[in-house]
Amino acid sequence: MRCPFCRHVDSRVVDSREVDEGQAIRRRRSCSECGRRFTTSEQMVLAVVKRSGVTEQFSRDKVVRGVRRACQGRPVDDDALQQLAQRVEESIRSAGVAEIPSHEVGLAILGPLRELDGVAYLRFASVYRSFSSIEDFEKEIAGLREAMASTVGPADSDESERSAGGDERRHPAQE
Repeated sequence: MRCPFCRHVDSRVVDSREVDEGQAIRRRRSCSECGRRFTTSEQMVLAVVKRSGVTEQFSRDKVVRGVRRACQGRPVDDDALQQLAQRVEESIRSAGVAEIPSHEVGLAILGPLRELDGVAYLRFASVYRSFSSIEDFEKEIAGLREAMASTVGPADSDESERSAGGDERRHPAQE
């Protein structure tokens, strides 16, 4: 590593620490020529292999831009999009490979997007999976409804009935 001050090619590592939950390493270095200290950061490069065979570096911003288009006009804020992109990156990195097909990135987006907003999920899925008919939409909507029904358990439906005025129970302290 070249010293940023004197441009000498030799430096020694004084201290190393993991940052970003182990996704990067911060190294404190000392130049053997001028003695000045500087910090470097190392991060694993995650590459995405596109259908054309071209390889490019993974970009959270590109994930956010793609999902933002699907969320246009929906009540989804930028923080939620950033969190979704972070979840996608963590999911991809957990696979432990340096190169991942772009198809896998799309699959990693679908799960968190389904949880975030159903309409945006349908928009994204229709483009990503190349829907060609109304039946494709109907099938996906049926799957989405089924997934949403399985996340709302019996306790949740009882609670919604009570809050809608179906069961007016008073706490003993209120009587």
